[in-house]
Amino acid sequence: MELYRNPFVAEDISRSHFLVTGGAGFIGSNLVEYLMKHGAGKVTVLDNLSTGFRDNLTPFLSSPAFRFIEGDITRQADCHEACKGVDYVLHQAALGSVPRSVAHPIGTNAANIDGFLHMLVAARDAGAKRFVFASSSSVYGDSKELPKREENIGKPLSPYAVTKYVNELYASVFTRTYGMECIGLRYFNIFGPRQNPKGEYAAAIPLFMDALLGNKTAYINGDGEHSRDFTFIENAVQANIRALFTKNPEAFGCVVNIACGERVTIKQLFGYLQQYSGSTVPPVHREERSGDIRDSLADISLAGQLIGYKPSVNVQQGLEITLEWFKKTYYP
Repeated sequence: MELYRNPFVAEDISRSHFLVTGGAGFIGSNLVEYLMKHGAGKVTVLDNLSTGFRDNLTPFLSSPAFRFIEGDITRQADCHEACKGVDYVLHQAALGSVPRSVAHPIGTNAANIDGFLHMLVAARDAGAKRFVFASSSSVYGDSKELPKREENIGKPLSPYAVTKYVNELYASVFTRTYGMECIGLRYFNIFGPRQNPKGEYAAAIPLFMDALLGNKTAYINGDGEHSRDFTFIENAVQANIRALFTKNPEAFGCVVNIACGERVTIKQLFGYLQQYSGSTVPPVHREERSGDIRDSLADISLAGQLIGYKPSVNVQQGLEITLEWFKKTYYP
C-alpha cells in the first residue's frame, strides 16, 4: 500500500507555507511526506535531531519547496526564525515516552512546556492561520472510564502526561486570549513506517517487530493484558490535515481523540505480529513500567464532528503495512 496516495481534503495547498516542528521524527516526517506529495507551496521543518533523523527527510532535501532548520524549540530565536512567513503550524516536536519523562522530568518539561509556549508565541507573532498540535492519551491518567471521552480525564501518572495537559491548557488560553485557531490531537499509540526500533525508549511495536524478524528476545511488560487503541500513522496524518483545514469554528481551542476506536491487548498485538511475520519467537514477561496506564480505548466521535476525522486503516492492516516496511528497511 502506498501511503498518502490520495489527498484527505480538497484544499489547494500550493500557495501555502507549512511548518512542521519535529519534522525529522516519526510522525513529523510522515506529515512532511504528505504535504510534499500533494504540492505544498513550501514546507519548513524545525528539528534538533535528538530523536529524529535527517535520513527521514532525504527525499525532500533537494526540493526548492523544502527548508530544513536544525534548531531547538527550547530556543525562542529558533522558533521565531522557523515561523517567518508561515501560514500553518503542525507542532509535533516533543520529548516523548512516559519512561523517559520519569527518568528525566526536567528535560521533558523544558521541551514539552517551555518549547510549546515558545512555539505558540512565535506562531502568534508571525500571524499563522492555524496551530495544530500533538497531545497524548496519557492525559487521561488514572481515569478508569472506557471509552475515553475528551471532557473526562483523571490524575496524570507521569511527568510526560503533565506536560501534555499543560499544552492543552495553554492552547485553549491562546485561542481565547489572542484569537489563535489552535486544535489539539490526543494521539492514541501511533505506529507505522519510520518508527524507530532502537534506543532505550523505543515503542512496543517496533521492538516486537525487531525481535520477531531478528530472532531476538521479545519482552512484554506485565501480564500482557494491558489494552491500547493502536492507531496507524495514516490516520494520524489524516487528522492533522483535516484539523488544518476544518471550517468548523467550534474546533478552535478544543482537543480531540485520534485513534481507531478498537481495543487490543498487548498479547493480542504480539500474536498478530507472530502470525504476519511467521516467527515463533515467544514473548518474555517482565515487571510493569512505572507510569503506564492499564487500559486505553478512545471515543472518536468528537473528532468526527469537529474536524471530519474517520480512520481509514485498522490495526491489523496497519501492522501488515508496517511489517513490510520494517522488513525492507532493517531485514532486506
